[in-house]
Amino acid sequence: MNYFPKVVIIFILSGIFSNTNVELKVGESAPDFSLKDQNGVIHKLSDYRGKQVVIYFFPKAGTPG
Repeated sequence: MNYFPKVVIIFILSGIFSNTNVELKVGESAPDFSLKDQNGVIHKLSDYRGKQVVIYFFPKAGTPG
């Protein structure tokens, strides 16, 4: 059987129905989220309320980026 057309349709539909990107306007608060640091400690954005926060994503060692 040729599954290619079914796979293409699934990808198209998943792209249409998974559009959950929410664009923030300038001045709006960011939604609360949590990230794990390099030591495995989980930090929540709400833990830093009232402070300036910079989040820096860097490539994993040995990868281009």
